[in-house]
Amino acid sequence: MSSPIMPHVMRFATGERLQGLRRKRAERRRSRGKGPHKVTVYLRINDPYSFVLLQVLGSLAERYPLQYDFRTILNLQPDMYPAPALWERSAFHDGGYLASLYGLDFPECRPSSTPARDAQLTAQLLHWELQPGYLDNALALFSAYWQGDDARLEALLDTRVTDHVECYDHHLQSNEAMLKKAGHYLSAMLHYGGEWYWGLDRLEHLERRLNNLGVALGAPRIEFNKGYREFCRLGSADEVSDAQRNTPLVIYFSIRSPYSYLGLVRARQLASHYRIPLLVKPVLPMVMRRMQVPRTKGFYILRDVKREADKYGMAFGFIADPLGKGVERCYALYQFACDAGKGEEFLESYARGVWAEGIRSDTDAGLQQLVERVGLDWQAARGHLSSDAWRQWAQENLAELYADGLWGVPSFTYGELKVFGQDRLDCIERAIVSAGKAAAH
Repeated sequence: MSSPIMPHVMRFATGERLQGLRRKRAERRRSRGKGPHKVTVYLRINDPYSFVLLQVLGSLAERYPLQYDFRTILNLQPDMYPAPALWERSAFHDGGYLASLYGLDFPECRPSSTPARDAQLTAQLLHWELQPGYLDNALALFSAYWQGDDARLEALLDTRVTDHVECYDHHLQSNEAMLKKAGHYLSAMLHYGGEWYWGLDRLEHLERRLNNLGVALGAPRIEFNKGYREFCRLGSADEVSDAQRNTPLVIYFSIRSPYSYLGLVRARQLASHYRIPLLVKPVLPMVMRRMQVPRTKGFYILRDVKREADKYGMAFGFIADPLGKGVERCYALYQFACDAGKGEEFLESYARGVWAEGIRSDTDAGLQQLVERVGLDWQAARGHLSSDAWRQWAQENLAELYADGLWGVPSFTYGELKVFGQDRLDCIERAIVSAGKAAAH
């Protein structure tokens, strides 16, 4: 049975009070030492997110007095990437979407390369780390690499460096160990004052933090929140075609994924705004599929979700982890809720309960509260708790997720469009609006 104390512990750990104390302590240390506003930036040559991030760092430094400490990495931490090939394929398409959203350069096709070539380019980047001009040099190298401009690449490389890759192995290992020790695993990461900011998707949180410190060099503003700023504002239901009204927005969902909680609430908002059907396909959490979720990854996710939830005006942090019995009871009742026309409402109630209200869903008292507040009959619901029919459809949903070229939750599909992460619901919206305009003409 879940601990009655843990929700209170998690609320404190993810709360604004602790975050504020950490930020004040970091700023006192910086100010006392008369240090700069230093941002450590982790980049990887074959990472599309690193390429798009690199293109905006110059303009960001023009708006804030930032000093960058660049750290080049290359090797992924295998326990952090359950499906690396699918991740990389998705990252390329996602990087292209971000580039188009912010008017940045990006290739139509992924450049051809080899591990040996990537190691050579990494060595060159490592060499530049310890001399002035890394940002300009790295941007030129990344651009040539991603645009497939071999002639330009050769002109940028120093064969005294690239012919001796092994001489940079310890430097590379040091950077990768530093990333891991500091508590992360992704490239395109910025680390400032004890907090992590991933690529273009989380730059708005860094902007907001720097604005609150009062260090903006001009009028304080937020530039990197375009997806959120325009969400459900690009069009209206009147512009949606009849064909679109029969095309469901599909969400692959796990009740144990806090990002799924955010994704479900926002997907319901999007489907309602454009009056299109929503289809939820729950899957088992990774841990219940006998996969690993390292503690480092879990801690980062909770803090990141808290920032995102605050941005959306959603409650989060009073957590009663549903892992195990809580997940099973949720899925056992899902079809019952669907038959009553309350499937989506039930899942949202359940997700809000376990991620924001500390409701212990593995107890009858907690589950009864989650059931009855959406208008379902508790006595009728109890009769379905012993059923394990959900295990069949949960695994079928997982197989469909993989068949769609996706691997994690929340993932979304709309027609032929397939995206990973609640951050990309704005991409779905743009597809809906674009299809509606095409049909109108």
